[in-house]
Amino acid sequence: MPARDVVALWERLNAHDVEACIGGGWAVDALLGEQTREHSDLDVWAPAAYLERLFVAFAEAGVDRIFPWPGDRPWNFVLHDGVRLRVDLHLYEALADGSLHYGSVVDGGPFPAEALSGRGSVAGVAVRCESAKWAVRWHTGYQARAVDHHDVSLLCQRFGITLPEGFTPIEQASTPR
Repeated sequence: MPARDVVALWERLNAHDVEACIGGGWAVDALLGEQTREHSDLDVWAPAAYLERLFVAFAEAGVDRIFPWPGDRPWNFVLHDGVRLRVDLHLYEALADGSLHYGSVVDGGPFPAEALSGRGSVAGVAVRCESAKWAVRWHTGYQARAVDHHDVSLLCQRFGITLPEGFTPIEQASTPR
């Protein structure tokens, strides 16, 4: 997904007053302030209460079909336009203690709101995104792919985060294609 499409979707969300947060690989690149690799989709975090606004904003951009994906849950599923745009939507609810609830207790449970407090930019446009610490955390805990090694190494190097076990420093990591 090209940066221009990310920006267009971000602007649609803003036009509908959706308090969205960019996640995944685009969050990494937003934090770094530059695109470091290609991305097949855009991960978006948003309050479940904004679901109707999300659907309207995405429908205006043509992203109006649910794309069945292994592991889909009511709080995490993929929308697409039938051609090239794909959004991996992550819905959460704010809890009384200020934490955010995502999924079931088994699938994730609560996490601190600071996880979605990052600031970055995509193609020069300011965006809200996952914090660097949490972006690293969410890229671990499963069999890491080449893009995960790339993303985690760059974040750890840039933000002084300890490289998780099993990851190699960026000077040894190859850029995924």
